[in-house]
Amino acid sequence: MGSFVGIFITVAALLGGFAAMGGHLAVLMQPWEFVIIIGTAVGTFILANPWKTVVDSGVACMQAITNAVPGQRYYLDLLGALHALMRELRGKGRNEVEAHIDDPSNSEIFKAFPSVLGDPSLLQFICDYVRLIIMGNARTHEIEALMDEEIHTIVKGKLAPYHALVTVSEAMPALGIVAAVLGVIKAMGALDQSPKLLGGFIGAALVGTFAGIFLSYGIISPFAIKIKMMREKRCRPYIIVKQTLLAFMNGAMPQIAVEHGRKMISSSERPSIDVVENETIAGPKPVVADAEPKAVRA
Repeated sequence: MGSFVGIFITVAALLGGFAAMGGHLAVLMQPWEFVIIIGTAVGTFILANPWKTVVDSGVACMQAITNAVPGQRYYLDLLGALHALMRELRGKGRNEVEAHIDDPSNSEIFKAFPSVLGDPSLLQFICDYVRLIIMGNARTHEIEALMDEEIHTIVKGKLAPYHALVTVSEAMPALGIVAAVLGVIKAMGALDQSPKLLGGFIGAALVGTFAGIFLSYGIISPFAIKIKMMREKRCRPYIIVKQTLLAFMNGAMPQIAVEHGRKMISSSERPSIDVVENETIAGPKPVVADAEPKAVRA
């Protein structure tokens, strides 16, 4: 909803201000100028990016519009699953713990936390590093370095749509100039026409420059920033897993290790320590109502 409100205010202020100055809105209605600019931008976007990035950009746009980011319920599920796994690691044998990470879809631990089970990428991340802990050969700093590299790679991949859209945004003013030049060429071919008709052609050409700049700085660039913020929030669970497991490897009790992870949650979504304790000790229950889907997929 916020995205549509922002776009509405932007367009309303633009058109309303132009009309208030005495401008005629009909002059801005130059559909072929917009076809040139937007069509060229879409074509170059597809040309410059792998198809996976093109598809992921569409997914990222929908996620930004719907604000599909983790909420308290998601974080409670994540911390609860980590707590349960760490208790298993402390109290049971290797074979019993391996059963959970080898087949997480049939694990009673992960079944109890549907948000985690519904996030395949994060689930794989958890299982991989729990497996390394079970093996017992890797040192804490080695696993930390490996986690950092993998998280860096994950974040880089998740932000690919942002960088792709920023590139398009930077090119939009130039594409607007291209559309304007084409309009001027058309006007030059009509120099023998009446001044009124020629003025209309020149005005249409200038709309191309206006449209390129407005779409760049008024629409695409702000939307790209929103995608970046949304994707960074969706990468936050990996940091939580990292800090929790590292604290556990350094000798912290499961409940203390979970607190290390809780501190990595931004203050606006961070559940209180009492809520986390109740969740991890008593098991999952609807402590916090969220409007988000049950599973926030990465």
